[in-house]
Amino acid sequence: MAVNREPVLKRCKALGLEPMVLGINKKSKREVAQRQRKISEYGLQMREKQKAKFIYGVLEKQFRNYFAKASKQSGIAGENLLRLLETRLDNVVYRLGYGRTRSEARQVVGHKLILVNGKSVNIPSYRVKAGDVITVRDKSKELQRFKDILDVTGTRIVPEWLSADHDNLAGTILSVPSREQIDVPVNETLIVELYSK
Repeated sequence: MAVNREPVLKRCKALGLEPMVLGINKKSKREVAQRQRKISEYGLQMREKQKAKFIYGVLEKQFRNYFAKASKQSGIAGENLLRLLETRLDNVVYRLGYGRTRSEARQVVGHKLILVNGKSVNIPSYRVKAGDVITVRDKSKELQRFKDILDVTGTRIVPEWLSADHDNLAGTILSVPSREQIDVPVNETLIVELYSK
C-alpha cells in the first residue's frame, strides 16, 4: 500500500497551507528563503489538486476516481467532489472530534473502533449518508485514547451538517454538506479545469 511519508509541516509550507487545517497545532521554526517566481495557470491548478489530496489523505488514483464520480453526478462537479471527500468516514470521524487529525481518525476507523448504524466498519473511504449514526464501539469508549483525544478536540466546532454527542461518543449525519459548510481552503474550480483538459 502506498503511503506518503513526507514531513507534514514541510508539505504544508510547500502548498501554502496552515497546519491547523489538518488539525496540527504546530508551526515550523525553519525559515526558508523562497524564490518568488510567477506560477503558471497549470501550476496553480496542480497546486489546488495537491492541496485537496493532502488535506483528505487521498492518493492520485483514488482522487481521480472521486472526480469521475463527481462529474457524473448532477450539479457542479467541483462541489460534488468536495462533498464526496467530506463524507468519507475517516473525515466524518475527524469532524466529530474523535481524531485529532484525519490520519488519526483513519487509524481509529482501521482498528475497528467505529460503528456505523451499529455495524463495525473499518474502511476509511466508506461513504456516509444523511441519517447515518456513527458511534465508538462500546468496548473502546473507556479507552484512555478517546479521553486524551476529547481533551484536545472538545472545543473544536462541529460543522452544522453533523451533530455530536461527546458524552456517548456518538454522532449523526444530519444532511449532506453544502459548499458553504465545507471550510477547506481549496478552489475546486481549478481542479475541475485541470481534469477537463
